[in-house]
Amino acid sequence: MGDDSQGNGQEPRSGQGADGDVLTAADLGEPLGERATLLQFSSAFCAPCRATRRVLGEVAEMVDGVSHVELDAEAHLALVRRFNVLRTPTVLVLDREGNVLRRASGQPRKADVIAALGAAIS
Repeated sequence: MGDDSQGNGQEPRSGQGADGDVLTAADLGEPLGERATLLQFSSAFCAPCRATRRVLGEVAEMVDGVSHVELDAEAHLALVRRFNVLRTPTVLVLDREGNVLRRASGQPRKADVIAALGAAIS
């Protein structure tokens, strides 16, 4: 989850989500993680989404207080528009309050996800 300037589909973000929005458990339909949440936007026939689900699930199991929430982009169009999700998978790293700290499009590497979590749980 690095620098998008290299054209790798990853978009670093700092601070709150688009327009200062904060995601809540009500937005996600699931509770936020105690320390951080890995929010994944997916679509039904997306092979990279399945691989991303596996990577994020493994990271969430490895790091205490981190949860992984996967949302179907089609079923959550308001959030897709609110956060300008243009392709799947898109992953948002949320801190414990629901602020978006990082985002990436495309299939992330496990090491990059762990590194991105560092900012959220420090």
